[in-house]
Amino acid sequence: MGHPLFDLSGKSAVVVGGTSGIGLAMAIGLAEAGADVVASSRRAEQVDEAAKAIEAKGRKSLRLTSDVGDRASLVALLEGTVEAFGKVDILINCAGKIKRAPTVDFPEDVWNDIMDTNVTGTLRACQIFGKHMLERGSGRIINIASLNTFVSLKEVTAYAASKAAVGSLTKSLAVEWSSKGVTVNAIAPGVFRTALNQKLLDESERGKELLMRTPMGRFGKTEELVGSAIFLASDASAFVTGEILVVDGGFLASGVNQ
Repeated sequence: MGHPLFDLSGKSAVVVGGTSGIGLAMAIGLAEAGADVVASSRRAEQVDEAAKAIEAKGRKSLRLTSDVGDRASLVALLEGTVEAFGKVDILINCAGKIKRAPTVDFPEDVWNDIMDTNVTGTLRACQIFGKHMLERGSGRIINIASLNTFVSLKEVTAYAASKAAVGSLTKSLAVEWSSKGVTVNAIAPGVFRTALNQKLLDESERGKELLMRTPMGRFGKTEELVGSAIFLASDASAFVTGEILVVDGGFLASGVNQ
């Protein structure tokens, strides 16, 4: 039996962008810790697969799609989850977009699209689910920041600016909501191998540099974010708010590695 502070039995969680990569790993991890979990994204077939994985852990799930660019879809996600489970205790915001290109002529429409998904999309979910949590007087919100919240990775300026904004948003909401029982924190993953970036990490000079800058000498595995998510979602973090928890194998600590 694990420590009771980390037990999520009886809790319900929604993971937006929770059907692949980091989001899916966290959704399954919360289920393993005892929560009923709704992993939502835009694609119905991915939502179904994620729900099956959660149900395989013996927990309840729902098959609800959502798009962080569409406020009505997030309202429907909240309402559907509350109808089924009575409440939402935990929200994780994982939906994100990135585009690599030189900043000098980066298209403004692409910039706006990345900002709308990564920053405003996170805000929309925080507003909609946060209102429900504030009315109940309790809740845990976990946003997904990035190494880019703190340092630049060349030619992903829109993404970096958006993730710096997610860090700032996390602190602002923590200041406004923590006295009302809702904590707001973020996790900043270092370099994790996912289906989306595997080729970049394993077959490019950029991948080699990212590895060289990680003192542990390897990339993260998505399941290595689960402990941080459970900590921030559980009673173990009762007095932690406005924090950005970096899980990066030492990347940000690193100056010279050889």
